[in-house]
Amino acid sequence: MKKFLLGAAVLVAFAAPAWSADLGARPYAKAPAYTAPQVVYNWTGFYVGGHVGGAFAGDNSLAGNEGRFFGGVQGGFDYQFAGNWVVGAEAQYSWLANHTNNGLLFPGGTLVTANSDQLGSVTGRLGYAVGPALLYGKGGYAWRDNNNLAATVAGVPAAFTTDGNRRDGYTVGAGLEYMFAPNWSAKLEYQYYNFGKTTFTTGPADIVGARFRDDEHTVKAGLNYRFGWGGPVVAKY
Repeated sequence: MKKFLLGAAVLVAFAAPAWSADLGARPYAKAPAYTAPQVVYNWTGFYVGGHVGGAFAGDNSLAGNEGRFFGGVQGGFDYQFAGNWVVGAEAQYSWLANHTNNGLLFPGGTLVTANSDQLGSVTGRLGYAVGPALLYGKGGYAWRDNNNLAATVAGVPAAFTTDGNRRDGYTVGAGLEYMFAPNWSAKLEYQYYNFGKTTFTTGPADIVGARFRDDEHTVKAGLNYRFGWGGPVVAKY
């Protein structure tokens, strides 16, 4: 038995190389190339945030064109479609710094002053996204407080009336928003508000018939928290 086992072992030892040669070399498998994850920015979802900036009345406005600080809040919803297009709606409310300009002195000695300390808007937005950046335009309804018009003659308040309510108007604007972290975006925006024109219909003789445009130019920076649907940044492999 020992001789039989020894002989079998010797036979296997000599035969193994031959079997290996018949099987051929083991094929080489190349490892798949590494593909970096693709980052997709998703603008769809609700957001809330705040803003600060400066407001400047138009040249032909009773409020004068001196700059005023303002700040406020905004909230809205965006929907991304057809690849890079983004459509949405936004509501915004701003408080302007308490400021009354030096007023406009008419030839007959009547001094008219104006001050507006609140602005609001409800607008639609349409934009185009390029990676984390969104370039957009906006437009819609605008509102403000009653402008606090006052007239005095030699320091004594004078009664007057005007046409129009100076409270309702329209707004248009454009901006750039950038998604700098998951769920967070920052924006720079210009927005123009127009509330029509004011005409003095009664009052001191030198102001009756005087007509002025009611508008505001604003430039602001804002920060938004985006709730998103599944988060604003998705990694695909």
